[in-house]
Amino acid sequence: MAEPTEQVVLLDNDGNAVGVADKATVHTTETALHLAFSCHVFDSNGRVLVTRRALSKATWPGVWTNSFCGHPAPGESVDDAVARRASVELGIDVTALHLVLPDFRYRAVDASGIVENEICPVYRAVTTDAVAANPAEVSEWEWVDPSSLVAAASAAPYAFSPWLVWQLEQLRA
Repeated sequence: MAEPTEQVVLLDNDGNAVGVADKATVHTTETALHLAFSCHVFDSNGRVLVTRRALSKATWPGVWTNSFCGHPAPGESVDDAVARRASVELGIDVTALHLVLPDFRYRAVDASGIVENEICPVYRAVTTDAVAANPAEVSEWEWVDPSSLVAAASAAPYAFSPWLVWQLEQLRA
């Protein structure tokens, strides 16, 4: 039996759902606005998990980014989508899910010309699990002090995903 095609929720400029599209076909040079989320995962020592995107990723391969991102499926709550992607990408369960940037929205163009165009609420969560990253999603990961991450992203923003840089700017504002 074939796996179902992953779909994303398309949005109008006001954030209202207007349809769905296959995830594999939506990220192009003309990417339609769609719903996503980002999550920053912390451990019991207050360190944040940063991940390096797999080199096989279509956009921003090999750059460091937040803990994980994803797209809620049509009809799926964002909380459920966060739990699903935490498991799929990092092999972890998350708790204490908290919305920290409800109105985060961005548009960024990768060096290949592919556009990310998302309304992307940002969450904070906690885990006590050991990371078991999916190599199709993540090539490396590191637990870091949040202030060190802010300093690194400020000093060398090109080494990080644009959405992480912008999220960190908004979180410290």
